Amino acid sequence: MIPDDSLVRFAQGGAPRLGFVFGGNLYDLTPAGPEYASMAAWLKAASGRVPEALDALEAIARQAAPLAPAQALAEGAGGLTLLSPLDAQEVWACGVTYEMSREARMCESEEPTIYGRVYEAERPEIFFKATPHRTVGPGEAVGIRGDSTWDVPEPELTLVVTPGLEIVGYTVGNDMSSRSIEGENPLYLPQAKVYDRCCALGPAVRLGRGLDPLNLNIHLTIWRNGAVAFEGASHTSKIHRPLEELVRYLGRCNRFPEGVFVLTGTGIVPPDTFTLAEGDVVEITIEGLGTLRNPVVLLPVL
Repeated sequence: MIPDDSLVRFAQGGAPRLGFVFGGNLYDLTPAGPEYASMAAWLKAASGRVPEALDALEAIARQAAPLAPAQALAEGAGGLTLLSPLDAQEVWACGVTYEMSREARMCESEEPTIYGRVYEAERPEIFFKATPHRTVGPGEAVGIRGDSTWDVPEPELTLVVTPGLEIVGYTVGNDMSSRSIEGENPLYLPQAKVYDRCCALGPAVRLGRGLDPLNLNIHLTIWRNGAVAFEGASHTSKIHRPLEELVRYLGRCNRFPEGVFVLTGTGIVPPDTFTLAEGDVVEITIEGLGTLRNPVVLLPVL
């Protein structure tokens, strides 16, 4: 299901298009003007004028004919394909924002005290996560590294941010991680986090009006051979830092001319005895944002 008041990227036998889901229907925004040509174009156009940009989306939907029911897009009917909401944006991530994450990182690491310190520090942990070509959308495969022995998904509320550093919407994110590589040495964090198919986003960008991002349930299910291999839940109210603070620190001495997607940390950590395997399916649901489902593939070491 794709929630109402959401931006989506989709294709219908051609180039990617930007759409708006409203009243249970999908509206094609692309013909409405250059500011709707892509997610990047819309984020740029919305920067500094978010309320007006949101009002304009609703006005288009009330005047235009729908392209299809939103359910058709979710099901891939009528030649419609739902794409990752990201097009030209970088993805950054925040770490140790949940107490559960702090405990898990301290347990896996040979240098555990640094994670305890960053949880309480004024400056949050923020790291580069993915480029567009390393990011996948709904139904596409996420990857586990062939040189890793302990791999997990990390379900995360993801912020969608304009070039002006305004949080304009939210989506579901999966910050795939090699805990064996990261645990061996904190300096290996980029290798544990940044690789092909290391991030999944979707199904849509739920716009911020009428949604409390710190009052959402998060649920993770990992399927293996048709059965549940792991299941866990958390709640965004457990995020240790204000969301605006995370964005403010990210924007220090840093520009994002196409906008940016920001993963806010995970509160669901599978046990130390669990690792992902090729063929698993990761399913993440965040209340009000929808469900992101991705199979798992093993990436060979070339």
